Amino acid sequence: MSPATWSAKKLDGVRARWDGSKLISRAGHVIPAPVWFTQQWPQQPLDGELWSSRSNFDAISATIRRTPADDEQWRTLRFMAFDLPAHPGTFEQRLATMRGVVHGTGNSHLAVIAQQRVVDTASLHAQLRQVVAAGGEGLMLHHQDNRYLPGRSEGLLKLKPFEDTEARVVGYVTGKGKYEGMVGALQMQADDGRRFRIGSGLSDAQRANPPAIGSLVTYRYNGLTVHGLPRFARFLRVREEATSTSPIP
Repeated sequence: MSPATWSAKKLDGVRARWDGSKLISRAGHVIPAPVWFTQQWPQQPLDGELWSSRSNFDAISATIRRTPADDEQWRTLRFMAFDLPAHPGTFEQRLATMRGVVHGTGNSHLAVIAQQRVVDTASLHAQLRQVVAAGGEGLMLHHQDNRYLPGRSEGLLKLKPFEDTEARVVGYVTGKGKYEGMVGALQMQADDGRRFRIGSGLSDAQRANPPAIGSLVTYRYNGLTVHGLPRFARFLRVREEATSTSPIP
């Protein structure tokens, strides 16, 4: 791995962007953040995630959907910025500018996610093991010369000890034994039409009140079977983006 690469922990928060005046969800809806939360934020757009702590996605999602905003819950959140979409420079240049811009706001609810330069492959994998052991998902890798592009690009990669992706819930499999009267597994459909089941990773509460039909679910898996289906698929979370009653005009 080249020293031209930067690495950062992959967070499990709710993706959002700051357009210079308001927070917007990935689905394109205004997130009703309290005025004090974004006070003195920069006019430059920021790409990032609303985050509080590991394995807390559901609570974060519930907080940012609530109207009116619950100040007490919002005080547990921070917007972790990881890019400057409107900056024309390389990632290294964007990172330096972003650090200066965010530091200048003096707002404790806005921060830049920690980035560190990769020394070599051995140190990168050591960092990955440390992150996973602490309950993290993996690392995000930026090439220093990468220009900003929305979505995935060759200059922005995920490094994880497993794979994850998304699919839609299309039905339920009735539970048996200790799960009698609850959902035993979710019937899923991938974008390409493949259908499969996810039975692992669901809590008892989720089996009693499963994700709605049509919900977008993130799941973890370990490669594909000979039939092209995810091996050892495990439920992670419902990945529908938070929405509000205030779409972008």
